[in-house]
Amino acid sequence: MAAAAASQKLLSIGTKIVAVGRNYAAHAKELGNAVPKEPVLFLKPTSSYLQNGGTIEVPHPLESLDHEVELAVVIGKKARDVAEATAMDYVGGYALALDMTAREIQSSAKSAGLPWTVAKGQDTFTPISAVLPKSTVMDPDNLELWLKVDDELRQKGSTKDMIFKLPFLISHISSIMTLMEGDVILTGTPQGVGPVRVGQKITAGITGLIDVHFDVQRRKIPFSG
Repeated sequence: MAAAAASQKLLSIGTKIVAVGRNYAAHAKELGNAVPKEPVLFLKPTSSYLQNGGTIEVPHPLESLDHEVELAVVIGKKARDVAEATAMDYVGGYALALDMTAREIQSSAKSAGLPWTVAKGQDTFTPISAVLPKSTVMDPDNLELWLKVDDELRQKGSTKDMIFKLPFLISHISSIMTLMEGDVILTGTPQGVGPVRVGQKITAGITGLIDVHFDVQRRKIPFSG
């Protein structure tokens, strides 16, 4: 219990979410992107977290968001210029996360050469499970991730298909920016991403370990007099 409580506390003290784009070859191809030669990184704010059972909000005037199911690596201690050989010593736990994406906004930003922040960083755009203590995940390189929309299986893939593995990602990212205790690395999504609309439900999980569920609703516009 103590390990679980300590793991849970990590998310509340993290300073950032570092997301890895196009880390599964099949997903890169389904969006028409080249398979990267080095990790594609972008940042999401921790204010985008949404706890299990919460409501994902679709901002006006969008009709849908794209779902991307991912393994989240939760950093357990400060990491800077970490060697690959010792990188896994810095892992505090794991979680299942969704990188919700306003694809229309992202596509416009990409074509204009602009950042993806507005498409990826809005409130409720990082739904995340409870943190699994590191000791409960025997082989993070062989986890099955899945996601359903209204009971229809949309995504199913294995972390063994990642282009860049966890030790390399931790080492690489820590050579660019210091990873702090509680920071999260989103490690990419397998193929099958697609739209989820207002009124639908998402269930997702790591087979045999944890599952989550979220409703999708329109974001309410505050009354302005």
